[in-house]
Amino acid sequence: MAQTNEEVRDTELHQEEIRPDATATDPVVTNPAPRPATPQEEGPAITWGSYVAFFGALLFFSGLFAEAAGWWKVFDFSVLNGSFGTWETAAGKMASFRGSGGTGARDGFVFALTLLPALIFAIALIHVVEGYGGLKVAQKMLSPLLRPLLGIPGVCGLAMIANLQTTDAAAGMTKVLYEDGLITSRERSIFCGYQISGSAPLSNYFSSGVAVFSILLVPIGLPILVIMIFKFIGGNIVRFYLRATEGRDPKGQITEGKAGDVA
Repeated sequence: MAQTNEEVRDTELHQEEIRPDATATDPVVTNPAPRPATPQEEGPAITWGSYVAFFGALLFFSGLFAEAAGWWKVFDFSVLNGSFGTWETAAGKMASFRGSGGTGARDGFVFALTLLPALIFAIALIHVVEGYGGLKVAQKMLSPLLRPLLGIPGVCGLAMIANLQTTDAAAGMTKVLYEDGLITSRERSIFCGYQISGSAPLSNYFSSGVAVFSILLVPIGLPILVIMIFKFIGGNIVRFYLRATEGRDPKGQITEGKAGDVA
């Protein structure tokens, strides 16, 4: 009985694909499963709320409202994180529950406790921004800038802004980005190279550095500019090191399919 055109077409669509070099023992895959969506393809679509979430988080971590008058301070990460646990001693010095004058496991444990509130707060915030599609906005807007400068995606933008004000929160946000599959191991290494060079420059410069402002022979903003330049240099040192070492066997030969993948 002759097949109709539709039956012939249906047979061709479901016909097994056999490679020219295939053998009888090779597995033949018919109708392969569709490619799973990447983390960038999943999640909510970009809406006006996504832009509000992204720019709101950008301002929140920027430190612009840290010295604002009145209730505007609540839009700053450091202000909301608080400074609980400090008091003035009888000698007129500021102390905290962490104590002073000691090192070792006890000091390290108590210091780790002081980092937890900022880490939990920052990680919770980045998940909220991600839920509204804010990270997709960061990916879309900042990738054209960060790809050529550092070889990292724009989704790192919020953690990069947070790193200007705090070290631990930015590190926690970077960890979340990697665990969620938004950045690769190599991009994480490059980003860490950027962060560790002059980490939290705004907080450190305008707190510890204020003592030398009166004797500076250059504008106050120039040292910050130098710090930022060397942060990018630090990230690119790691980037070029990975480019030179990734995809090589123990004899130093570049292996096929790896060296060309380095940004």
